[in-house]
Amino acid sequence: MKSAVETLNPTRVRLTVEVPFEELKDSLDAAYKKINQQVTVKGFRKGKIPARVIDQRFGRGAVLEEAVNDALPKFYTEAVNEAEVNPLGQPEVDITELKDGELLAFTAEVDVRPTIEIPDYSGIEVTVDAVEVTDEDVEKSVEQLRERFASTSPVERAAQDGDVVTIDLEAKVDGEVLPDGVAGDVSYTIGSGELLDGIDEAVKGLEAGGEATFTSQLKGGSAEGKDAEVTVKVTTVAARELPELDDEFAQLASEFDTLDELKADSRKRLENMKQFDQATQAQERVLDELLKLVEVPMPEKLLEDEINTRKHNLEHHQLGQMGIDLAKYLEIQGKTEEEFLAETQEQAEKGIKTQFILDELVNREKLDVSREELTEHLFRRAASSGMSPDQFAQVVAQQGQVPMLVGEVARGKALAVVVEAAKVVDTNGEVVDLSDDEDEVETAAEAVEAVTGEAEVSEDK
Repeated sequence: MKSAVETLNPTRVRLTVEVPFEELKDSLDAAYKKINQQVTVKGFRKGKIPARVIDQRFGRGAVLEEAVNDALPKFYTEAVNEAEVNPLGQPEVDITELKDGELLAFTAEVDVRPTIEIPDYSGIEVTVDAVEVTDEDVEKSVEQLRERFASTSPVERAAQDGDVVTIDLEAKVDGEVLPDGVAGDVSYTIGSGELLDGIDEAVKGLEAGGEATFTSQLKGGSAEGKDAEVTVKVTTVAARELPELDDEFAQLASEFDTLDELKADSRKRLENMKQFDQATQAQERVLDELLKLVEVPMPEKLLEDEINTRKHNLEHHQLGQMGIDLAKYLEIQGKTEEEFLAETQEQAEKGIKTQFILDELVNREKLDVSREELTEHLFRRAASSGMSPDQFAQVVAQQGQVPMLVGEVARGKALAVVVEAAKVVDTNGEVVDLSDDEDEVETAAEAVEAVTGEAEVSEDK
């Protein structure tokens, strides 16, 4: 086999391949054997039809077509290896010559990874939010815990803010009750904003047995987005009673004996959360600065495929689960289709560019992924998918996505290397040291995944 490579542009090549006919022998034998199993000819046992009879009955061309289809992937792979190119996606193959007994010639055009030069990135400097937990933050956290332990008791008075009411609802559009516009025994906390706009004003001041009518735009159902006339009837009114903030509450709501210990723990947890957010912020901003430093030619076919994949995932997975289509989503977002496509292209370009740059850094820095790092990543991904680690690992293996997970961790390690070399300061001007972050690689992998949009692992694929 002879092959040559022609660079069409920085991200696409054309391979020209010539194969002597004798190198098709194995594929020709396989083609005759396959056809033998598929056809019957009177006078011959199945699988024992001579090659000359197959040629006569079904045509030599059918055999050659089957043999070439079988052989092309092998010869294409050999040509790719010989040319030392890194193909992206499937090639566009064109058979330019097929002479029976003499020669097979074909061309294959394919996108390839561009050559990337990564400059010195040690001068990157970013600013992140300072880790500050105020007394007000702690009080809010404790108050949220207190809310979870609230009790209710029926009262014989008009409903007011914070009360829990049981209500019946009926919605009409153009005077007709909607098929899905009736609901009974709905529990609602006044002021929570969890139901319809206008319901708080309607039920406040009503006692058990009272009713009111108001107009509201429906947030879901068969008449979503339309104005409806809603009748609400209050059947019960209950007051919420919060426990006293004292040591007894601390013992009820936590493993601590005193309220002071509970507050100290809340402060520590809030600090940990803000430190995690700070680290994530640093990684995202360092990555943005790194992307500004590096020029990356964009493979057109790869970009087109990535845009289509992102659009498909949004329409058929995320929006499908929400029960809305793309048109409704754009209406809610206040975007035109052109604006949506422009944003999707920008996100796709950033994702591809991020992957190329970090993959180059993985190779340049010779970063390996240990079994422990892969296992930790698998556990995290399993938790976010809602599967058990064993179940997730089985699905990953079945779908051949282990290399994808390895790539996610490796890119996370590459980004962590850049972050460690960068100068990170907070809004108070203090230098932020992220070197003690035990989860640095994992959080970096998550930051990269958010940009590159790695495929999700699911059981129904």
